[in-house]
Amino acid sequence: MLLQIPDVLTAEQVKEFREIMDKANWIDGKVTAGHQSAKAKNNMQLAEGSQEAQILGEKILMALERNSTFISAALPLKVFPPLFNSYSGGQNFATHVDNAIRQVPGTPFRIRTDLSATLFLSDPLDYEGGELVVEDTYGTHKIKLPAGHMILYPSSSLHHVNPVTKGTRVASFFWIESMVREDAQRTLLFDLDSSIRLLNQEHPDNIAAVQLTGIYHNLLRRWANT
Repeated sequence: MLLQIPDVLTAEQVKEFREIMDKANWIDGKVTAGHQSAKAKNNMQLAEGSQEAQILGEKILMALERNSTFISAALPLKVFPPLFNSYSGGQNFATHVDNAIRQVPGTPFRIRTDLSATLFLSDPLDYEGGELVVEDTYGTHKIKLPAGHMILYPSSSLHHVNPVTKGTRVASFFWIESMVREDAQRTLLFDLDSSIRLLNQEHPDNIAAVQLTGIYHNLLRRWANT
């Protein structure tokens, strides 16, 4: 499932993020790349342990906790602390696949990367190029979203970031370990949950919604790994 989630951050929050990031110290993005990805990665990044990255990361995690679409689609068990990158002057990230396991720095904890997320922090009109290109069984998808919007996609997907030929592309990126490991199962649960919500809105107190909710939770009970 490849899903756009609008308005994860408000315009005011994006402005606050950019003001903090503009004053921060940026380093070579290869520091968080695996051996293979390091050959393909050409960007800048906020240091993971920096105060700015920690503050902004916590704000993103709080926003995700309030976002019902994210919760329904990702069914998150663990979320990797958000990272932040910047592309300009022709920088890009060639085709790669994300590491299957990520170690949370400074802790003994690891997460399995079931889902990848990019939260855009630059207006599309502020830069040229820089599209996130995701390849899946349905073809190739170019993604360039408004600031504050997020794209969620399986971490097993091949993907790359096109060169930024003008301006600067700033974003946050992170990974999610889902309670439901298989993408096809998550997609089915998300579609079912969305249908139940719509049915409840249009036909309150309909017994079918109760029955479908039971089916949803029985499937989640069968497939969840917590």
